[in-house]
Amino acid sequence: MTLAPGTRLGPYEILSPLGVGGLDEVYRVRDTKLNRDVATKMLRPKAIA
Repeated sequence: MTLAPGTRLGPYEILSPLGVGGLDEVYRVRDTKLNRDVATKMLRPKAIA
C-alpha cells in the first residue's frame, strides 16, 4: 500500500516515504493544520490480515 506523494489523509499530505519495516511503512508528511512536517507510521495491509 505504498502511498504516492501528494496523497491526502485528513489534514496530512504525503511528502515522501522514509522507510519500510516488517509490519509498517513510515512517511514524511505535512500537517496542514499545524503547518509543519511530521512522520507517520502506517500498518501495511498484510500486517492487519
